[in-house]
Amino acid sequence: MNLFLLYIKFVLIGLFSVGGGLATLPFLYEMAANYDFFTAEDIGNFLAIAQASPGAIAVNTSTQIGYLAGGIPGACLTALGLISPAIVVIIIVSRILSSFKENVTVKAVFSGLRPAATGLIFAAGFGVIALSLYSMDIIRQGGTWYEGIQWKEVILLAVLFILVLKFKKHPILYIAAAGVAGVILGL
Repeated sequence: MNLFLLYIKFVLIGLFSVGGGLATLPFLYEMAANYDFFTAEDIGNFLAIAQASPGAIAVNTSTQIGYLAGGIPGACLTALGLISPAIVVIIIVSRILSSFKENVTVKAVFSGLRPAATGLIFAAGFGVIALSLYSMDIIRQGGTWYEGIQWKEVILLAVLFILVLKFKKHPILYIAAAGVAGVILGL
């Protein structure tokens, strides 16, 4: 893929993914549908690695996609592209917001951004759940809807959910336990 186009794609993702890292997922799914160097299933793997790695989820995910598309230059450009709009917007907003903080229009814009961000994060959450617990490949091959359910993953989710509620230990313990269980179960 052309590195300039890759940079521009991630500038647009950074510009319109209001609400944080998970809000980028709908844009990444759309990108996976239009380009052949990564798939929607890859996004789930990227997300798992990004969440287990230090740093921002969106930047970690974009870096992985950039590396697939163009090696180290691609990784650098996607990360830079993703954060460029935020840097520009923060600089502009910090300069002018103090004088407009009581403006009715500014308040209305921020009130409108909250539900948009919530909707993007909600859609991303459903996408991750569907990707993790359901296999569309079986449906595409003519299987029934219930044959697409990945039962090992569903059971692992239920067990970990109960453990989190009951024991309330540090999240890294559950991440490590899920990783070990994934290796043992061959997930």
